[in-house]
Amino acid sequence: MPKSLFEKIWDTHIVKTITDGPAIFYIDKHFIHEVTSPQAFKGLEQRGLGVFRPKQVVATADHNVPTLNQHLPIKEELSRVQVDTLQRNCAKFGIELYGLGHPYQGIVHVIGPELGITQPGMTIVCGDSHTSTHGAFGTIAFGIGTSEVEMVLATQCLMQNKPKLMRINVEGTLNKGVVSKDIILYIISKISASGATGFAVEYAGSAIRALSMEARMTICNMSIEMGARCGIIAPDEITFQYIQGKKFAPQGADWDSALTHWKTLFTDADATFDQELDIDASAIEPMITYGTNPGMGIGISGHVPGLQQIEEKEKPSFEKSLHYMGLEPGSEIKGKKVDYVFIGSCTNSRIEDLRLVASFVKGKQKAAEVQVWIVPGSKQVEQQAKAEGIDRIFADAGFLLRQPGCSACLGMNEDKIPAGKYCISTSNRNFEGRQGPSARTFLASPLTAAAAAITGRVSDVRELM
Repeated sequence: MPKSLFEKIWDTHIVKTITDGPAIFYIDKHFIHEVTSPQAFKGLEQRGLGVFRPKQVVATADHNVPTLNQHLPIKEELSRVQVDTLQRNCAKFGIELYGLGHPYQGIVHVIGPELGITQPGMTIVCGDSHTSTHGAFGTIAFGIGTSEVEMVLATQCLMQNKPKLMRINVEGTLNKGVVSKDIILYIISKISASGATGFAVEYAGSAIRALSMEARMTICNMSIEMGARCGIIAPDEITFQYIQGKKFAPQGADWDSALTHWKTLFTDADATFDQELDIDASAIEPMITYGTNPGMGIGISGHVPGLQQIEEKEKPSFEKSLHYMGLEPGSEIKGKKVDYVFIGSCTNSRIEDLRLVASFVKGKQKAAEVQVWIVPGSKQVEQQAKAEGIDRIFADAGFLLRQPGCSACLGMNEDKIPAGKYCISTSNRNFEGRQGPSARTFLASPLTAAAAAITGRVSDVRELM
C-alpha cells in the first residue's frame, strides 16, 4: 500500500494502538528549555519518578536569556529564576544542558539542526509550538504542553491521535527578492491562520526542492501559524550534505547505514492526502503582514483589504486588529514609518539569514531614526558571523549584533518593543503584545526587514536591489 512520508515515520514509531483511541507514540528526541520544563520536573519529583532516557533529552536556555552581557547575572527576576531552575533540574536528572556560556547554547530549534541532532525519520517534540521547524529534515516534529513534557520525560512516549494529511505543492521559480519566508507568509495568507488545523502538512514541489536546508526550516517553522500539527519536507541530497560532518551526525559505517535508511523516506507516487493545494512560485512577491495574526498578510505592493472584502462575521475582529495596528482598510503599508527592525528568532536567525542581510546592507547606512537588532540563533552562528566579517558589515551599517536568544520574538525577556512603536520582524507571530505591551509588528523576510532598516520605512526590496 502506498504511503506518505508522514505515514512511514508514524507507523514505525507506534508502540501500541488503543482501540477507538489514541496511539502510544515513541519519541526519539526531546528538546527542553527554561519556560515549559519547570512544572514538568516538579511533577516528576512529586511522583518520585526519574527521567526515563536522559540521553534522548537536549536542554538549552533561550526564551528568557538577555542578548547583551550574557556573562553578567540576568537582571529580570523571573527570567533569572527560570534559567537557574533549568540548570538545577538538568543537573539533578542527568540531562545535558547547553546553558549561557556554553559554545552550543542557542535557540532550541536552531541548535538541534546545526549540531546534527535532528536527523531524518525521527520523532521530535519540545514544549514549544515551533518545534515543527525540525520537519524540514523529514521528521515528525511538533510542540507539546507542559503535562506532555512530563509524560515524555517519564516514559519517552506520548498519547497521540494521527492527524489528517495535507500536501502543499509549490512549483516554479521564485522571483527576485522573494525568499522562503515570503513563501510561507503567502501560503498562510491564502489558507488563513486556521486553514491547516488538524493536519500534518507536507511541502513539496520544485520550488521547495530548490531551497537550502535553512530556508526549508523557515517554511516548516511557521506551519503552526496556519494551525497545522506539524510540517514536513522529504529529505534529499541537500539534507544529507547539510547533516554530514555535524557534531552529532552518524560517522563511518553508521553514516552509511543511516543514509541507506534516509533514502527510503519519501512519499510514494500513489500516496493519497486528505487535502492538496497547488501554489505557483512565480505569483509570490515579498510579503508583509498588516494585522495581528500571521494570516493577515499581503504582497508588499498590495493594500490592506477593504471592509467590503471581509466576511460580515469577521469584520469586528478585522477592525479591532487594524485599530491596534493604526491602519485603515484599503490603505497601503509600503512607505509606513518603522521604528525598530528585528532580525532573529527560530524562524530567521541562522547564518544564511545573516549572510543575506549582510550582502544587502554592505556599504549602506541604516536610517537614523531606526533601531536595528540582529540576534543570532546560536553561539555557533554568532561565532561564524564574526569569522566571516559579517559583524563588521553590520557595525558599519549601524546595526547591533547581539548575543543568542529568542530576544524580541516574544515579550519574555529584556528585548521588548516599546508601546505603540512599529517593528518589522523576521519572527513568526504578530499577535497583540507579542513583542511587548502594545507593540505593533509587521512580519516579513530578512530582505524586507533589511530594506526597512536602510530606508526607515516599509519598502519593496526589489526596488533597492
